[in-house]
Amino acid sequence: MLRSDRVPSTALGLAWLGLMTAALVHAAEPPAVQPRPHGQRVAVPIEALRIDDGDTLKIVWAEGDEEIVRVLGIDTPETRHDEHDIPYDQPFGREATAFARGVLAMAEKVELLRAATVDPYGRTLAYVYVNGKNFSAIILRAGLAAESISAFGDNGFPEQAAECLQAAKAAGPVPFEPPHQFRKRMRAVAERMRAEGLLPPKPPTE
Repeated sequence: MLRSDRVPSTALGLAWLGLMTAALVHAAEPPAVQPRPHGQRVAVPIEALRIDDGDTLKIVWAEGDEEIVRVLGIDTPETRHDEHDIPYDQPFGREATAFARGVLAMAEKVELLRAATVDPYGRTLAYVYVNGKNFSAIILRAGLAAESISAFGDNGFPEQAAECLQAAKAAGPVPFEPPHQFRKRMRAVAERMRAEGLLPPKPPTE
């Protein structure tokens, strides 16, 4: 009787140990290296830019060559993306997206300053310069973004990070929930909606 009780306990312990080991190994994996030119500003054709939301854009360099850019230094309110478990717009999300589109609509010159690594989703991490000005600082001063330096560091760009922190301080508290908290809440909402058939199932991952 005692023997049979110990078997599942041991198995559970081994399974837990395996999961923890896998998690630690995954967490220890270094970030992937940026394959494109980085550490220097690169000119971007304005007609190649596509705005996704306030802090994410796409550059269509050529047919079949698209680059997704997560703008450094900022975290803007979310817009609805069912595929990313965000079934509702966050307040000020559409305003942040419209602001980004407006700034780039007036651009005569756009440059990209890539970090040396990509993010866990393979997206480019970069500062975007519009007419020589740091876009992240511009949208921070407008009160439509939260600074992300405090959480993620300067990504190898201390001068740009300091500019973002100064812009955020000058703007004062933002009028919206921290986007990372909103994303976390929306993941739970999306899971419940999918269980109730209110959202389509997520496509299988490769």
